[in-house]
Amino acid sequence: MPPVHAPTRQTRERGTGVPEQKNRLKITEIFHSIQGEAQFSGWPTVFVRLTGCPLRCRYCDTAYAFGGGEWRGIGEIVSEVARYNARHVCVTGGEPLAQPRCESLLAALCDAGFDVCLETSGAIDATGVDRRVSRIVDIKTPGSGECGRNLWDNVAALNERDALKLVICDRADYEWARTVVQQRAELRRADGELRCTVLFSPSYEQLGAGALADWILEDGLPVRLQVQLHKVLWGDVPGR
Repeated sequence: MPPVHAPTRQTRERGTGVPEQKNRLKITEIFHSIQGEAQFSGWPTVFVRLTGCPLRCRYCDTAYAFGGGEWRGIGEIVSEVARYNARHVCVTGGEPLAQPRCESLLAALCDAGFDVCLETSGAIDATGVDRRVSRIVDIKTPGSGECGRNLWDNVAALNERDALKLVICDRADYEWARTVVQQRAELRRADGELRCTVLFSPSYEQLGAGALADWILEDGLPVRLQVQLHKVLWGDVPGR
């Protein structure tokens, strides 16, 4: 009978007994900042930015997360998040769901007692994400160049804990987004009300927030104007 060897660091995550390829994610950065977007805007938040994204939006402000990064165990990530002593955690990217173990990380963070949100493009199935997680689904407008990647089933699965975000680049994007709000059946509950908060966000340096606000008011849309608070505070700086 061949000898049985103890698992090594190359094949197992330390102390878990789980093969490391099943327990690790590639991380670009973990940092503590003020949440600048969606329903948790203004809260001190720990951001876990996963590496990689299959989309190439024209206005992307996190292209530095497309490659590189460092492999980290899920337990190690949760422990680092806990050191910041913050209640809120945001898992973002890149496109975090492009890594299959993202859902396991989200569940582990929820199990650890954090209020967790996920920022996702809407181009990858998010319907299996832990129900305790607030999903922020960034449906792509034509100005992004990635509008054809939208999965509308993701929108149909949203609820009052979630948010739909649309980044508006110009007037044509606004009119497209207005049609989404007014006509897309996936965005409406059975009683006709919106199934979640809808956020219209001006693309940074492409559209003034004042112009977008005027359009929303003129049309009386039931949406929330979102200005990226972190960029108001610090500018377009990675890790802030």
